[in-house]
Amino acid sequence: FPMAATDPQVLALAAQITESREQDIPLLLLKLKGILSSPSLGCEESNKIKQDLYDYGLTQYCLLVLKRDHSQLHGAWATAAQLAEILCCVGLEVKEDPEEFYKKFLPSAIDTLLVLGKRLQARFIRAIKEKEKQDFLHWFRIVTDAICWLFGGHIQLAACVLQNDRFLQLLITDDVETAIIMMSVLHNILRINSSVLLQVEEETLHSVLDELVYKLSSTTNPAVGSAATKLLLLVAKLCKQLMQLFTARYKGLKGLLSKQWTGKGFDREVNQLLDLLCLEQSGGKGEMQKQHQAACIIQAAWRGFQTRKRLKKLPQAVITLQRSFRAKREQELQHLTKQKEDEALKLQMQLQRQRAMRLFHQRQLALLEVVHASQVNKYMQEMEEKSALTIQRFWRGYRARRIFHQQKQSLKEYKAAIIIQRAACKFLEKRRRRRPLSPWKEPKGLTDEQRLALQQKVDDYIKLHPASQMSEEMSKELHMQAQAKLAQFLLRSRLDQRAAQRREALLAQVNTDVELLMNAPGLAETTEKDLGAFMSRSIPVATKARQTHNTMLKYTRWPWWKKLGDEFMEDDVIPDGAINTELETLFIGGRK
Repeated sequence: FPMAATDPQVLALAAQITESREQDIPLLLLKLKGILSSPSLGCEESNKIKQDLYDYGLTQYCLLVLKRDHSQLHGAWATAAQLAEILCCVGLEVKEDPEEFYKKFLPSAIDTLLVLGKRLQARFIRAIKEKEKQDFLHWFRIVTDAICWLFGGHIQLAACVLQNDRFLQLLITDDVETAIIMMSVLHNILRINSSVLLQVEEETLHSVLDELVYKLSSTTNPAVGSAATKLLLLVAKLCKQLMQLFTARYKGLKGLLSKQWTGKGFDREVNQLLDLLCLEQSGGKGEMQKQHQAACIIQAAWRGFQTRKRLKKLPQAVITLQRSFRAKREQELQHLTKQKEDEALKLQMQLQRQRAMRLFHQRQLALLEVVHASQVNKYMQEMEEKSALTIQRFWRGYRARRIFHQQKQSLKEYKAAIIIQRAACKFLEKRRRRRPLSPWKEPKGLTDEQRLALQQKVDDYIKLHPASQMSEEMSKELHMQAQAKLAQFLLRSRLDQRAAQRREALLAQVNTDVELLMNAPGLAETTEKDLGAFMSRSIPVATKARQTHNTMLKYTRWPWWKKLGDEFMEDDVIPDGAINTELETLFIGGRK
């Protein structure tokens, strides 16, 4: 233990942890959060307490607890997230054995936190209930914040985080929330250490950039697209050397940005990235031609060198083939010799076993000669019991070994069955989630969160596509034009209506005159009364009205059984033809 003055709370907690049971230690370690977050602590006092925690091994104990199975801890994943928050060692400067702290402890802490984040991400994706998903997302944010605090206080850990395989596994996900969080972690890494991408391996760099470009091409979510675009723009600004990689490796990135992500709310970042890509492409065409020519020359020289080298190696290849043939023949001879030696050894062992049996029987006969005749039966019984015990011992050993091997195979089959069942359950669960809803099920209503999200989308669309506004003078002018056109239409329609009425009146008059002429008697039979019908316009109208009235009166005087309905009336009885004939020639008010 250190000799300097130690905080009494840390000392008491260390003693309590030493004397406690293993399952109670995580709850005791949570008290560190209250000690570190005390409002009365200054910066120097906080660093001193962190130094005491590291010297007494409490920080290392938190790391060991995080490596355990979190489902068995008291409080489960909430306890693990709080311990991850306590594990942050920002401001700690170890003077004694700093290599152990910087090269072993801090990388191990980063790896443990990434493993914890991967487990939380997997459970968040598999969770079905909304409350569980929110809890796992909250704990996942706590763990990622702890990682950001760690490499923010120790810049050398940025490259360690980026090169860790689990970080790439966390970044490669189709889930929107966790993907945005991991891209924010990558943004913090680039902001803290701008040259970290040039320090990592080329394969890691390509994997990270490939994932960012894939997110742009595979999703339509504006949040994911905005985060990926800002990251690529930050990479292009901080590392000018990577612009050539963008233009050579991602040739369709320019078209993807201009077609799919223009007008999504982050046009400024998209335009900046497009400008950088255009500038690099225009300046790199001549350089690419030179590089292509140089590559062709190098390839031609390399092919010639390889051909000459292969021709020189032909004699050596023949020698190698002969050597391998001799070696194989020597191995076959050695195998035959060893097989003969094994057969000789087996024969020798068999002879030794026969000789031993013969000596054993000779000793048995000698003992029978020495033993008294009355003790022979007792001696033979003892020997039989010893032999039986020996046989039973060997048999039990053989049976136990055989049962063990059988159980071992059964255990393997049981584990294999569990793995197959787990995979089948996962497949069925995925298929059940993808299965469309039945058409007869009533659709669920929108929740408050969905309603707010939909309202937010509507507001964003209105902001992106504002309605065109018209001034008051333009509105008045448009109103006056509409009123003038409406008045013209009404006046024209009134005139057209009067002209139509005049045409119908003239047509009715012509029809009446034609009918009178057709029904008029000959000139020899004409009287003064007939002449009055052609000289007056009212007399024909009154005559036709009288005839129609008489026809209707005659119809009303029919018996009831002739007026029951259309289905009981015959065509020769119903005077519809006569009535229609009379009515067609009767014109009242200029209409037929």
